[in-house]
Amino acid sequence: MRIGATDTGICLFDFQYRRSIDSIMKRIETHTGDTFAEGEHALFSVLEAQMNEYFSGQRKTFDIPLHLAGTAFQQQVWNGLLQIPYGETRSYKQQSVFLGNEKAIRAVAGANGENGIAIIVPCHRVIGGDGSLTGYGGGLQRKQWLLSHERKHSGLAAQGNLFA
Repeated sequence: MRIGATDTGICLFDFQYRRSIDSIMKRIETHTGDTFAEGEHALFSVLEAQMNEYFSGQRKTFDIPLHLAGTAFQQQVWNGLLQIPYGETRSYKQQSVFLGNEKAIRAVAGANGENGIAIIVPCHRVIGGDGSLTGYGGGLQRKQWLLSHERKHSGLAAQGNLFA
């Protein structure tokens, strides 16, 4: 994973070998006015602790400060992702309706794809209208694993369709 933070919060937590990682990092630099540099940040240890709790099934929500560096529309979409409950999914259309513009499905999907804060800003919880797993920067196998992990620890797995 690549990790970045500003004094406002985590601005990057994404897969190292993601195809679009360089363009995501460039967008973050443009919107923050900062450049990435190797080093430590106080939020990195908080992030590590919260991710360990998430992967052990103990954490269902994150309370680490975030710096959502993007356009106003991207920030609206990413804030909408934060509203999808742990263990649940929404289709791109449902997410567009939730955001107030049913016709913005492609734009919402595009903003989801630009999300540079994986897992915490849960773009993995958005699926195709037919229940299929569609695009994920970390790969569909990781998306499948994350959704299964959340269903298992949410208590929803026994309630039927894994991706409903």
